[in-house]
Amino acid sequence: MAATNLASPVGLPLDRVDGRLKVTGKAEYAYEYAAQGSALYGVIVTASIGKGRVAAADVQDAQKAPGVRLVLTKDNAPPQHPFGPVDLPDRFARAMPALNNDEVPYFGFPVAFVVADTFEQATAAAAMLRVGYAPARGSYDLRASGSTAINPGRISSTDPADSAIGDFDTAFASAPVKIDAAYTTPYQHQAPMEPHATMAVWDGSKLTVHTSAQLTVSPQEGLARTFNMRKEDVRIITRYIGGGFGGKLPYYFEATLAAMGAHILSRPVKVAMTRPQLFYMTTHRTASEQRLRLGADSNGRLTAYGQDALVQTASFDQYVEPVMLAARTLYAAPNRLTRHRLAKLDLPRSDSMRAPGDAIGLMALECAMDELAERLNIDPVELRLRNDTQTDPEHDRPFASRHLAECLRQGAVRFGWNKRIAKPASVSDGRWLIGLGVASAIRGDELRSATARARLTPDHRLIVELAMTDIGTGTYTILTQIAAEAMQMPVERVTVRMGDTNYPPTDGSGGSFGAATSGSAVLFACQKLKAGLAAGMTEAEGSVTPAELSASYSHAGFGAHFVEVAVHRDTGEVRVRRMLGVFAAGRILNSKTARSQMIGGMTWGIGSALMEENTVDQRYGSFIAQDLASYHVAVNADVGEMEVVFVQEDDPHGSPLGSKGIGELGICGAGAAVINAIHNATGARVRDFPATPDKLLPALEALDS
Repeated sequence: MAATNLASPVGLPLDRVDGRLKVTGKAEYAYEYAAQGSALYGVIVTASIGKGRVAAADVQDAQKAPGVRLVLTKDNAPPQHPFGPVDLPDRFARAMPALNNDEVPYFGFPVAFVVADTFEQATAAAAMLRVGYAPARGSYDLRASGSTAINPGRISSTDPADSAIGDFDTAFASAPVKIDAAYTTPYQHQAPMEPHATMAVWDGSKLTVHTSAQLTVSPQEGLARTFNMRKEDVRIITRYIGGGFGGKLPYYFEATLAAMGAHILSRPVKVAMTRPQLFYMTTHRTASEQRLRLGADSNGRLTAYGQDALVQTASFDQYVEPVMLAARTLYAAPNRLTRHRLAKLDLPRSDSMRAPGDAIGLMALECAMDELAERLNIDPVELRLRNDTQTDPEHDRPFASRHLAECLRQGAVRFGWNKRIAKPASVSDGRWLIGLGVASAIRGDELRSATARARLTPDHRLIVELAMTDIGTGTYTILTQIAAEAMQMPVERVTVRMGDTNYPPTDGSGGSFGAATSGSAVLFACQKLKAGLAAGMTEAEGSVTPAELSASYSHAGFGAHFVEVAVHRDTGEVRVRRMLGVFAAGRILNSKTARSQMIGGMTWGIGSALMEENTVDQRYGSFIAQDLASYHVAVNADVGEMEVVFVQEDDPHGSPLGSKGIGELGICGAGAAVINAIHNATGARVRDFPATPDKLLPALEALDS
């Protein structure tokens, strides 16, 4: 039955098994499940004030508009469970009521919902609504809130907001060489290609929700909680997702309103957020105010490491951006102090965005390390090597595997780091100043819970089912490879079905745990099935839990970024000419999709360093950039030559597959390498990110003086 002596498919650069469906338009996304004519269209009306309440809503013109079937406001929305509970262990399964009261906690909060026969009719009617407000004074300024910020206590279920080891104050004060610098990072938004969208349909008391989500079980529980239903009566289907980046971990108002409208009208209702609505109706990455203090001896060994961060959360929430979660474990230093402070502002919820905490925490730390290297007159690669450690300095336990030094050394050789001239502004190409930069990467590795079912059909095909999601990362493909290897079958005879709560539950995609978690469940299911074939078994389930990851070790992936930039001497324009990322991430499940993940993260780092930011209009509490014309992200023209290298790494204490998460490792440290290269090119030290041309011009002008 099963093919034998097959080459192991795991690790091979297999093309995406769902690729043809996507490029031919046959992969159905959330908004495409019901054709025009069979579903009604919903449009959300949002608040135009930053804080207050809805005083009145004039809906008469909208109700009379052509094709309109329903206009919902606070006055006629059905009862729902209040938001929360705020302290629910799974914050993505909280109730998310809509139009349940007159409160407006932030700009862009939903205040009405219109359903019509066509999208155009719903949009036109929504514009006819007249909403009156009773505005209130809001708090929107992160920096101004620093004096009233709170200690949140924890940044995760297991990690404290503050940590202290040794005597930081004394060690820092007595250090012969030290850095004490402030860094700021801006608000950022995920802006996935596919906007958040939902189509809901009821069959009696049972609700089916086709939605664009990274998770399946959480929105199932959350919607059941919102509508006071049994969880078993809610089905989530999310088979294809056009990008998530953490922004689709929560479910949002469009899902609640689609379900509400479909129930009232007894028709399928579909809702898609507009691009501007994504910028204020979904979550974002908080801005941060950080202080870095590094103390070192004359040989460059850290004696003191201190990092403080001020971050934002919504006034009604408690999410804390874990700025120092990975930074705490990157370098050895006997005296350590880290502190998170939380400002509750009248802004939309902040929450996970690719490498939450780590992306911005390492941005500051790795720039500070570059400043320290310059002050010590030590090569930046060498400084990092001198402070490498095989023991987690925060938790005093060994790393299961840590090959940061190999990444730095291999990267330095491949990149030609020995050609770097330490003195800034020493290399030019016409009017372009050339510089090289480096930064380390670290991203914690974890395992969650998942169950998979493997079933052998009479024609000897393998069907694998689990409520996992593929947010564009290639999950369908790697699970196919894992199943094929475990069953010793050709990949062509394996079909993976996902994105449906009718399948066995998983914790979904996020936090770089998806591949190892769901892949391990598939591995166990297939191993159990294969072992039972002789006894006539045709179906088996396998499960994985966090207990599979040894608690005696710290688990993380590591890497090193090397960047060459060119900065125009007259305009301050920055061009990334080449970028190399060398990573140690355990067993690579698919070399092609893994490389794509790293390139995506590195490109994101370029954007974070050079252009990606949003600001708050302090008058109205609104984000100023609300589309991709004004919110700039890195595009092809911004990216030069890019190379990704994986260091061979075995991790016997890691996941059952031996793999590590790679979806976020590529962004960690990437932006700092760009910033450090800019300094080497120009002498400019940018600490207020991103490094836009206006921040470089003073240093450039000084070169000519």
